[in-house]
Amino acid sequence: MLELIKKNIHMNRVKCKSSLQLTLDDDFNVPDAKPDIDRIITRQGDIKINEIKAANGKLLVKGELDFNVLYFSREDARPINNISGKIPFDEVINMDSACADDNPFVTWELEDLSAGIINSRKLSIKSVVGLKVAIEELYDEETGVMVEGPEDVQFISKKIEITDISVDKRDTFRIKDEIILPSNKSNIESLLFYALRISNLEVRLLEDKISIKGEMPVFILYAAENEENPIEYYETEIPFSGTVDCSGCREDMIEDITFRITSRNIEVKPDMDGEARVIDIEVILEMIIKVYETQEPEILCDVYSLSKEITPVFRNAEYENLVIKNNSKHRIADRLRVPENQPKILQICHSDGVIRIDDIIQNGSELQVEGVIDLDILYISENDAMPLASLRGAIPFTQTIEVKGITPNSSFEVRPGIDQLSVIMLDGDEIEVKAVISLNTIVFDRITEAIITDLEVADLDIEKLQAMPGIIGYVVKKGDSLWSIAKKYYTSVDSIMEINDMENDSIKEGDKLIIVKKADAAV
Repeated sequence: MLELIKKNIHMNRVKCKSSLQLTLDDDFNVPDAKPDIDRIITRQGDIKINEIKAANGKLLVKGELDFNVLYFSREDARPINNISGKIPFDEVINMDSACADDNPFVTWELEDLSAGIINSRKLSIKSVVGLKVAIEELYDEETGVMVEGPEDVQFISKKIEITDISVDKRDTFRIKDEIILPSNKSNIESLLFYALRISNLEVRLLEDKISIKGEMPVFILYAAENEENPIEYYETEIPFSGTVDCSGCREDMIEDITFRITSRNIEVKPDMDGEARVIDIEVILEMIIKVYETQEPEILCDVYSLSKEITPVFRNAEYENLVIKNNSKHRIADRLRVPENQPKILQICHSDGVIRIDDIIQNGSELQVEGVIDLDILYISENDAMPLASLRGAIPFTQTIEVKGITPNSSFEVRPGIDQLSVIMLDGDEIEVKAVISLNTIVFDRITEAIITDLEVADLDIEKLQAMPGIIGYVVKKGDSLWSIAKKYYTSVDSIMEINDMENDSIKEGDKLIIVKKADAAV
C-alpha cells in the first residue's frame, strides 16, 4: 500500500495592495469668543481613522482631520490665539474582488496641510491625505514530505527555507505621565499649541513578551497668567518603557513592529497648591506586531518505484521569504534661511519634522533612498508687531542602505523615522539643522516552489522494461544526477553506488558507470 505523507507548511504573502490620495477642503468661522485674525503663524493636523469596513469589493474608510491653527491678532491683549476644528471624511476604496472579504491593513499620512485667511473672521483649511491598503494572506500549503510503502519505492527530499509568521496581531501601548512646570514658568491659563512625537524606539523580544523603550519629546505653548509675559512655552522629553504580552514570542525570533500614535490627550491640572502647573499626558500607540521564525522543513521532490509507474502531481506554491531586516541610522545636516518677507529670528522655540520618501531605487545589493525632511520651526521674532513666527523648509537627502541578498524579484519596505532633531540659530537670518534619521528596512523574496500534492500509480510498461538491457555502461552527461540516472534505468541510487564502489553520490560529466536494471525481478 503506497501512501503520500503530507504536512502543512505555514506561509505568508501579500494578496492585494491599493492606495489613493484624498483632498479635504473646508472653511471655518472664528468663534465669537476669539479675536479677529491678522496673520496665521502656523498650523498642525492629525488624521484619525474611526471605522474601516469591507463590503462588496469595496473598502469604506471613515475618519477625520483634526487641525489647530495658531494666529496673531492686533486686537487682543494676548496677541497669540488658536482655532481648532475637524474635517470628517468618508471614502470608498475599490478593492480586487479576490480580497473583498479579507481583513485589510490601512495606513495613512497627512501629506500636506495649509491654512489661509478668507477674511478676519473666516479660515480656509486644505489638506491632502494619503491612504494605503494592504491585505496579507496567511495560509497553509499542504505538501508531500515522504512516502510510505513497499521497499522498492524510491523518494528524494530537499530542505527549503521558510519564513513562518509565528505572531500576527495588533495591540496597544499606553504612555501616561505628567509634566510639572519649573518654578521660572508662569501658571497656565490655556493651551494654545502642543506637539509630541515618539523617538529612539528600542524593541526587544522576550519570552512571551515584547520590551519597549523610547523617548517622547513634548512642546507646549500656552497663554500664561502673567500680564507682563502673556505667552510662554516649555519643552521637555519624557522617557518611557514597558512590556506588552505576546504569546509565542521568543528572543531568537525576528520582530517587525510598527508603531503609530492613534490617540493623544493633554490636559492642564492644578498642582498641590491649586495652581495650573501640571500637564497630564496620555498617548496610545497602536502596534502592528509581526514576529517571524525561519524554518527549514524537508519537502518531497520526486518519487518512483521499481514495481509500479508512479507519477507525482506537482503544484506551484507561492510565498514570501524574509531576506533581511535592519534599522540603519543616518546623519543629515543643512541650513535654512528666513525668507525676506518674514521677520528675523530672535530665539527658536520649537522645531519638528516629518520624513517624506520620494523614491527608492534598487541598485544591485543597495537601496538608494531619496526624500526630504519637512521642517516646521516656531520662533520668537525681532519684530514686536509680529512676536511669534514660523519657518517651513525642506532638507533633501539621499541615503544608501546595504541589503545583502536582495534580488530584482524581492519586495521591500522602508519605514523612516526621526531619532534626533537639532535646530541651532546661526544669526537672525539663518539656522543650522542637524538630524539623525532611522531607515527601518525589511526585504522579502517572492518564491515559487513546486510541491507534490498527490501520486498517480499505474502498472509498469512490461514491453518497455523488456526492451531495456539488464546491464549497461553509462557515460555521465551534463546535468545528470545519480537520482535521475537511477529513475531512468529502473534501479536505485544505492545499487549504482554499490556496483560502482562509490563512497558518495557525487558525479561529474564524463564519469563511466555500470548500471544493473532492478525492475525485472518485480515484473
